Amino acid sequence: MLALTDFSSRLIAWQRIHGRHDLPWQNTRDAYRIWLSEIMLQQTQVSTVIPYYARFLERFPTVTALADAPIDDVMALWAGLGYYSRARNLHRCAQVVAHEHGGAFPQTVEALAMLPGIGRSTAAAIASFAFAARATILDGNVKRVLARVFGVEGFPGEKRVENAMWALAESLLPDAANKDEVTAYTQGLMDLGATLCVRGKPDCVRCPFASDCVAKVEGRQRELPAARPKKAVPTRKTWMLILQDGDSVLLQKRPPVGIWGGLWSLPEAADEAALAEVARDLGAEHLQRLAPLSHTFTHFKLDIEPRLGEACSAPRELMNAETVWAPLAKIDAYGVPAPVRKLIDALSGSLI
Repeated sequence: MLALTDFSSRLIAWQRIHGRHDLPWQNTRDAYRIWLSEIMLQQTQVSTVIPYYARFLERFPTVTALADAPIDDVMALWAGLGYYSRARNLHRCAQVVAHEHGGAFPQTVEALAMLPGIGRSTAAAIASFAFAARATILDGNVKRVLARVFGVEGFPGEKRVENAMWALAESLLPDAANKDEVTAYTQGLMDLGATLCVRGKPDCVRCPFASDCVAKVEGRQRELPAARPKKAVPTRKTWMLILQDGDSVLLQKRPPVGIWGGLWSLPEAADEAALAEVARDLGAEHLQRLAPLSHTFTHFKLDIEPRLGEACSAPRELMNAETVWAPLAKIDAYGVPAPVRKLIDALSGSLI
């Protein structure tokens, strides 16, 4: 096994030459920008995050601006990025920082981890990049690097294995005397896992640990880290109503928790008959069957049966803060889930 001090020094040297240095949230100690990027990067690729990050900063240049914004504005900008609880926690966290911490993020891992939506690894990343704290991260990329280089057996999501990885990660931290090295080390872990030690086909030839990596030496790159134990992915089914009135579509706000919490979506029901009743209540009949759509979440697959209806006598008294006629030309102003947006966009030619 590699000497512990050797791992950090080799990683830092590699990062300074071969790591990423021009990402939009790098080369800054601004805790707000770093926090925003870290939340967006949770379970999301860099290439996907970059345009969202830019739009958020343009609309919310400070944590106070984000805290004072309506949640609907936040959800609208987040629409399509997925894992929508992150957006709700992002807004709550901004409010806590703005109103309880005077607009300044706390500087310790422990205090950061107390904020909404910030776990242990994310707190360590923020503390390291913003305040040069000597703190270890352990996201999915880092787990993959450690599992392969040191031959850690077992599924990293299992508590026993994860605890062992936390202990290993803590032991690998460089000395805190050089703050730039601490930051380079943290960035190096992220870069190595994101660019070379990737899940599918790792680029072992260019890896600084190729000669010592257990997975490389033993030809076990596909085995390490161990995969999540397989279990059947359940399928759920729902019926959705696309109710049009001229160039507008009826949207309803979903509950603040659960699937697509706080977003605007289409009226829906558990079966065909129930959706027909919903349509009648909204003044629509003679629903048209549209092509079904499937969307896969982390833990289940959702089959959507869309039906198209025209508002003949939609009672306007039903319109309220939770139900709106959204003009198609301004649909971007509403936080709409990606599958629902696909259904609406598919009909945009005939609706406009």
